[in-house]
Amino acid sequence: MVNIDTVYQRVLALANKEQRGYITPQEFNLFANQAQMDIFEQYFYDRTQFGRIPGNNTMYADPIDILEEKIEIFHRGQTLGDGTSNVFNTNDLTSELYRLKQVRFNNTTSNIGVKIEKTIHDKFTLARNSPLTSPTLMRPIYYLRNTSIIVNPSEITEIDVNYIKKPTTVQWNGYNTPSGQLYNENESTNFELHPSEEPNLVLNILKLAGIAMKDASLYQLGAAEEAKDIQQEKQ
Repeated sequence: MVNIDTVYQRVLALANKEQRGYITPQEFNLFANQAQMDIFEQYFYDRTQFGRIPGNNTMYADPIDILEEKIEIFHRGQTLGDGTSNVFNTNDLTSELYRLKQVRFNNTTSNIGVKIEKTIHDKFTLARNSPLTSPTLMRPIYYLRNTSIIVNPSEITEIDVNYIKKPTTVQWNGYNTPSGQLYNENESTNFELHPSEEPNLVLNILKLAGIAMKDASLYQLGAAEEAKDIQQEKQ
């Protein structure tokens, strides 16, 4: 978790250092949520990139291990199903779904947890209609249709879903005092990102603020620091 007020105060200090202008809480909240999603989505692109290069055995230094630690914050699991249908609505998940990781079901006959293989609609239909590839309770399959998970065999009416949720929407809220607006911790929502992302949040928000203010120097300040950090991470 990253404290939202800490990020806001640092952004204000950097933006106002040369009288570039004041960033209101409303503007900051918009920039903050965009920055959080940009950083979060970058994890999955970086995970693919780092997967192509050898890791290392140095504790806390392997880039894939570091990314997995950051992504793990958003890992959730839930059971779906009412015992009557093999169609499961992902809107029933308690948190907002970003991507599925794994779908399983408990085979009560063999008392084994079975992984359900993901496929696409065309292959799902072909497999279901072929005697050689027809899904079984030990070799089930599923595909996604909009917000629904369709499973075969149809006897499977309850599944366990492991998934990655989207970060919770952040919000900086304050209350008015004679000296100005003060931070209201009870009415605010912090960033869900790993604590190490605090500098990246500040820099990304500065870039967005620079675009909104049409201030090239503020954008360049954030971009230059971000580029330096990325270069260090990927060496």
